[in-house]
Amino acid sequence: MNSYLAPAKLNLFLHIISRRPDGYHNLQTIFQFLDYCDELHFKTRDDGQLLCHSTAKDLPPEQDLVLRAARLLKQYSCTSLGVEIQVDKKIPMGGGLGGGSSDAATTLLALNQLWHLQLSTNILAPLGLKLGADVPVFVHGRAAWAEGVGDHLMPVTLEEPWYLVIHPGCQVSTAEIFSAPDLTRNSTPITLTQYQEGQTTNVCTPVVRRRYPPVAQALDWLDKYSPARLTGTGACVFARFNHKIQAEEIRAKLPSQWQGFIAQGKNISPTID
Repeated sequence: MNSYLAPAKLNLFLHIISRRPDGYHNLQTIFQFLDYCDELHFKTRDDGQLLCHSTAKDLPPEQDLVLRAARLLKQYSCTSLGVEIQVDKKIPMGGGLGGGSSDAATTLLALNQLWHLQLSTNILAPLGLKLGADVPVFVHGRAAWAEGVGDHLMPVTLEEPWYLVIHPGCQVSTAEIFSAPDLTRNSTPITLTQYQEGQTTNVCTPVVRRRYPPVAQALDWLDKYSPARLTGTGACVFARFNHKIQAEEIRAKLPSQWQGFIAQGKNISPTID
């Protein structure tokens, strides 16, 4: 089998500029990868079948982005080959870390190689967008300033600090948060310079706080040690540290009802690197 990594991501901030006629939202955000990854194993098949096995619990086949990505690429390329995929999940589901989107992107990238399709990322990224708004950034594999629905990407070079990421033991519904009537949808667009000056927030945070008390509790706890933020629509929260040992000291104090991990921010996706 051939093995590939599928990294988690953080949204370092998230502003919603407007709601689009199609129901999606125009936003601004920065994606940075983490060296904390799912691992996907691929074995090509000559019979054309697409099979997927995952350690994720309670994942209906119709929601399995890995299988959907394989089907989409097979249909697009008209290849006669198939594949058997084993997904070893490590990234929490429903945590705002992009695990499903990352798995889908890694599937597109891996099968492009293993099926010898030789498709460029400029073809694979729009295909990925059909699976989810976060998939293109994982296909391109570069930390990025993102606009539109998250598909207009400009590569950026960021510091690569250490992050303590906490999962407060619940899953947040992205659809619920983005459809919430109290979500701020008219943020004033900012520039990269304004981001660097700290003029940012995550507009989903107040909405998630009100609806998911465990997330609010985790934010308040972590904020005592370093400014805490929500990634995406959550449920995971994170704080940055300049040194790994600092993050380890805080994780050692983590309340037992939560899970946490330490990872370094990466400007190049571990899938590519």
